[in-house]
Amino acid sequence: MRAWRSYIVGSALLRQQLHSELSDRHNVALGDYELLVLVSECADHRMRMAELAAGIGGSKSRVSHQVARMEKSGLLRRTTCPGDGRGVFAELTDAGLAKLVEAAPTHVEGVRAHLVDLLDEQELATLAAVFGRMLDHLDRHGTAH
Repeated sequence: MRAWRSYIVGSALLRQQLHSELSDRHNVALGDYELLVLVSECADHRMRMAELAAGIGGSKSRVSHQVARMEKSGLLRRTTCPGDGRGVFAELTDAGLAKLVEAAPTHVEGVRAHLVDLLDEQELATLAAVFGRMLDHLDRHGTAH
């Protein structure tokens, strides 16, 4: 129970801290930053909406609303998939890329300060193994996406 509660509270507080740092310094929410990262890692800086939802572990509906909001602020735009009239891409705009480049050092600094630097090499390996196993399990059971 101690491990479970520490995980629940610790992960929530970590996300709140990372969100506050990004929001205060760069006026971008952590969830929006995470979408920008995922889209930026794709070819042509665009990603199918369904893949984007799977990549953050969110529902298609929630991600659609989030992308619509980010589209209004000029960070992303939606485009149709060539050859698939029903498919939609989320595409990084120049403003979105600029925001990502601006905010990335703050995010990396926060992740290091609030998690990575608190653990030794073995603890980091254990953390990666535990969450990798959990993601594999959830993916096999169709609940990870």
